[in-house]
Amino acid sequence: MNILMLSVTYPYPPSLGGTEVRTFNLLKALRQHHDVTLFSLQHPGIPEADIHALKDYVTELTLFPAPSNNYSRSLVSKALRFGRFLWDGVPASTRHRYTAAIQAWMDEQAKSGRFDAITCEHSANEIFVSPTVQAHIPCRVVDIHSSVYGTCKQQLDTGTAEDPLRERLNLALLKRYEQQYCGKFTDLVVTTPDDANQIRKLRPDRRVHVVTNGVDLAEFPLRSRDPGGHDLVFVGAMDTPANVDAAVFFSREVLPLLRDRYPDATVYLVGTRPTPPVLALQEIPGVVVTGKVPSTVDYLHRAAVGVVPLRIGYGIKNKTLEAMAAGVPVVASDRGLEGLAVDGDGVPLRALRANDPQAFVAAISQLFENPDLRATLSRHARTMIEAEFTWESAGTRYHQVITG
Repeated sequence: MNILMLSVTYPYPPSLGGTEVRTFNLLKALRQHHDVTLFSLQHPGIPEADIHALKDYVTELTLFPAPSNNYSRSLVSKALRFGRFLWDGVPASTRHRYTAAIQAWMDEQAKSGRFDAITCEHSANEIFVSPTVQAHIPCRVVDIHSSVYGTCKQQLDTGTAEDPLRERLNLALLKRYEQQYCGKFTDLVVTTPDDANQIRKLRPDRRVHVVTNGVDLAEFPLRSRDPGGHDLVFVGAMDTPANVDAAVFFSREVLPLLRDRYPDATVYLVGTRPTPPVLALQEIPGVVVTGKVPSTVDYLHRAAVGVVPLRIGYGIKNKTLEAMAAGVPVVASDRGLEGLAVDGDGVPLRALRANDPQAFVAAISQLFENPDLRATLSRHARTMIEAEFTWESAGTRYHQVITG
């Protein structure tokens, strides 16, 4: 097949964040069987070497300059953006990527008859799937990554919304938007059964498929020894709202309680692009903000425990899978463990679950004190990853969705 893949997020190198990792690995899997033309945006700062490197994984790479994203924060501008969202149903966060030049190119590609299928890697790309594209490309797949409506609702339900009033105003509009854009596609892809159930409620007339995330086992080898000690690690791009919220929550609400028991307990916040709220956490004793590092797996292997204290976000989390693959015993929230069978009747214990500060302290303390439990979690989690969560198996499933 000849596939046109859309990704407004430049998916290389596949270490910058969850969107990049998933897009790159699914692209690599599809390229084994199909011709793939990749459209993406060239953001300022992408090294020329990264552009050349990505070309090795595609049949053809087409880049357009990323549109400017300089929003005015005046009340008038915000009101105008909201009014336009109310009128045409497209949120500003999606519309700002649109240009007439990109759309003209996209429509031309569709009318050429070259492509059997189009995939949108993240729902943000849906804006380019025009009526012309829909009319000329028979197989149209959106890999949703995360539901914008579901995320907004979750933030309101958990009290983690940055601007609750704004999100309450947006909620019904985002539900309408998700219902509308899903209607453009023949097939909808999500990462967990829970996500699938939610999307089916929005669009019961569309085929919904689960394609999990995965791990490159060569990049995240099982560690050779248990380092012991009281070091913790949380890995993730430190500019995404879910990761920022998790880092702040753990550093301010969990770590001080833990250090009452273990004065040397240290959490390493490992990830690119730390925002000012994350950088400010360095003022707290026991918090180390690394920024971008040459190898996240080195930090995973050195930690006694990996924590995934997410309170918002949808889908299977790469950070959880990668920590498990590396053999790090994991303590995570329900959000951090979404889509994973880690405990319960008939399930080998693969991680410890915690959702509030006291539960995190209790679970981490249990692991600090019990090397046999650390070894059990490490062994069971790695076995699960090898059996169920490799990019090879995810890529095979994605190939099956596209080929029908």
